[in-house]
Amino acid sequence: MSIEKKPIVIVGAGGLGREVLMLLLQINQVSPVWDILGFYDDVAPAGQLNGYPYLGTIAELNTTRKALHVALAIGSCQAKQAVVARLNNPLLAFPVLVHPSVLLSPAQENHLGEGCIICQNCILTTNVTLGKHVLLNLACTIGHDAILGDFCSLMPQVAVSGGVRLGNGVYGGTNSSILQNLKVGAFTTIGAGAVVTKDLPSYCTAVGVPARIIAQTA
Repeated sequence: MSIEKKPIVIVGAGGLGREVLMLLLQINQVSPVWDILGFYDDVAPAGQLNGYPYLGTIAELNTTRKALHVALAIGSCQAKQAVVARLNNPLLAFPVLVHPSVLLSPAQENHLGEGCIICQNCILTTNVTLGKHVLLNLACTIGHDAILGDFCSLMPQVAVSGGVRLGNGVYGGTNSSILQNLKVGAFTTIGAGAVVTKDLPSYCTAVGVPARIIAQTA
């Protein structure tokens, strides 16, 4: 008996969008869950989309008359939040997408908000809480009792230690690290390779080892 696949579209037709496409295809290799329809983006892509069609703008997606699942392939935290605010059609749903390589069992007591995307080889240890629309790119590690707010985006190999608190919209650059029990304020950017050794306020950019603030926008 065949299982009916769920229709899903990807918002974001850039490189991350094609990576999310690969994630969906790899999920389907283990369990055929998703009927991948194509991509939406406000800018029509100039390049190829691995054989899948460009379907239109985000405004056009929001007018759908049939139920659709949506995967947000948007790295920018602010842009991701803005797109979610625009997609208010009740027929749209935002599933949690987890690569088959990621170990998640009920015993870990991890909690993932709607729209989270967890990519290949990520590790979430125990009692981790992710808000809505959190992106964990390749091989991120999230320690015990860490809490990540809505719209956070962590690029490949970010290490979040135990007890860390990230506000909404924190962006972690590739290979950055946050030491245990620290707090990072909302919409702060942590540069690639930075090591956060003390609390950071909201709306700043911090780079280096140890991380130091180089810009404050609010």
